Amino acid sequence: MVSVQRILVCNYLLISLAVVLGLLTNGSWAEDKLVNLTRLKMFVDELPDMPKIKAFHLVNGVPKPKSLKIGMYKIKWKFHRDLPPTPVFAYGARWRTATVPGPTIEALHGIDTYVTWMNRLPSKHILPWDPTIPTARAATNKGVPTVVHVHGAIDEPASDGNANAWFTARFEARGPLWSNRKYHYRNQQHPGNLWYHDHAMGLTRVNLLAGLIGAYIIRHPQVEGPLGLPRDEFDRTLIVFDRSFRTDGSIYMNSTGNNPSIHPQWQPEYFGDAIIVNGKAWPRLTVRRRKYRFRIINASNARFFRFFFTNGLRFTHVGSDSAYLGEPVETNDILLGPSEITDVVVDFSKSKNDNAILANDAPYPYPSGDPVNDANSKVMKFFVVGHSAVDTSRIPKRLISYPVPDLSSVSRTRYIAMYEYTSDIDEPTHLYLNGKPYEAPVTEIAKAGTSEVWNVINLTEDNHPLHIHLGLFVVLEQRELVDVEKFKDCMNKTNDAVNCNISKYARGKKIDVPAYEKGWKNVFKMSPGSVTKILLRFAYLHTNASYEFDPTAEPGYVYHCHILDHEDNAMMRPLKVVR
Repeated sequence: MVSVQRILVCNYLLISLAVVLGLLTNGSWAEDKLVNLTRLKMFVDELPDMPKIKAFHLVNGVPKPKSLKIGMYKIKWKFHRDLPPTPVFAYGARWRTATVPGPTIEALHGIDTYVTWMNRLPSKHILPWDPTIPTARAATNKGVPTVVHVHGAIDEPASDGNANAWFTARFEARGPLWSNRKYHYRNQQHPGNLWYHDHAMGLTRVNLLAGLIGAYIIRHPQVEGPLGLPRDEFDRTLIVFDRSFRTDGSIYMNSTGNNPSIHPQWQPEYFGDAIIVNGKAWPRLTVRRRKYRFRIINASNARFFRFFFTNGLRFTHVGSDSAYLGEPVETNDILLGPSEITDVVVDFSKSKNDNAILANDAPYPYPSGDPVNDANSKVMKFFVVGHSAVDTSRIPKRLISYPVPDLSSVSRTRYIAMYEYTSDIDEPTHLYLNGKPYEAPVTEIAKAGTSEVWNVINLTEDNHPLHIHLGLFVVLEQRELVDVEKFKDCMNKTNDAVNCNISKYARGKKIDVPAYEKGWKNVFKMSPGSVTKILLRFAYLHTNASYEFDPTAEPGYVYHCHILDHEDNAMMRPLKVVR
């Protein structure tokens, strides 16, 4: 374990260097005049439908592979009718068409897509960042390091967006694991919802806050068409996140850390009170009295959402993360952690009112933080017009069935422990997986084509959404620990769940896994003081076939907490696949 004293000494030197180099807070960040959100009227901006980019060519009606160029630009974006334009970082095919979120990339199953991600960002960041945590940084200290990860994609390591494969504008500086300009997305996996975002070491939280997010959908018409779900204008992607703003319109991010003598800027979670959907604060959407499909992505740094409709409308779940469910599941609410995706159908013909507010009541930090306020408890408003509309869409009794978890095929069982470390004033200094920094040698080495059982032990007070690159998993069980402090004391000393007799402590009350989260996922919420048992599969889900690429190549993969402030400092570990 790393001692606080060593952290203090090392970071004092880093802070001194940072001040000399001018890397820390400048004057504009010191004068924080925040927008009074009670003065911003809700539901005045129309919900944008983000631009769409086809990730394939049609040649005589036959889809063919396509090469795209998508840039990252500094632009100004209007988050609300009555807010000044906000400086942001945005994805787009060109500077003039860049948006927040970025364009939705629409791929076809089995048709390759090639993307050259072009960094066109300025030499300095628009948000404060902390040089005392492991951070991508050019030798000249000029340029904003970025690298793109398509979350949920099953692709070769060189196209996965490794945190150390970053690059600055025009590739002038490159990270130690950077290898190629053009990424290859094979789109050989099952159809479903993904999203793309920045993944640069130590800068993920600030690069996403700045706006580097977008949706990526893999479609399979032959498989999805017969389902009869709502389509075209009745199929909408909703990317939801939170932000705070200064009176000049700029994004507010606290520039002072909760342990300023250790980390001058880093804080354990970012929360904004304005809820943004598709780039607009509390937008509105006019809908007909019929079924709509909503692919909802939680792109927040740390905020959990528990969505519900104020007029009692229900959700019918058809997918979770990047995979369809086997059968629809109906609920009154949805708990969605950072980076989780839910795919739902809402039937507005059942609305008893002419409007319906999509609301949120999840505490922050989740689960034991502050209650929501008037600003962050509202998400968006639907205006329901007309009488029942003609609706040829349906919700089938069966969706898409994938293999059920097979424990007899498990090749290995692992224990993954989550730790949080605090300073003398009991404030978080950093978080680790398995008590190890990211730079420590890889300990999770999986064999392609096999299944493993991971027992994820959360020894912290936060709920951590764990994301595993490449692999897909099913949650088998979540159970509370008993005598947590005694077990934690042993784990802090030995970091060995077996020697600490995990079976003695993992016998508390079972925590229900909602039916809509019992399918195959790539993110799941690890409850505090619990053990979550998952079956993790390293093969294509729909065919159980081996990958059509070499998963053993460098730089490998990673797994991490998807609270971005935790991932950056430094709740992420390497994951290697072998034959």
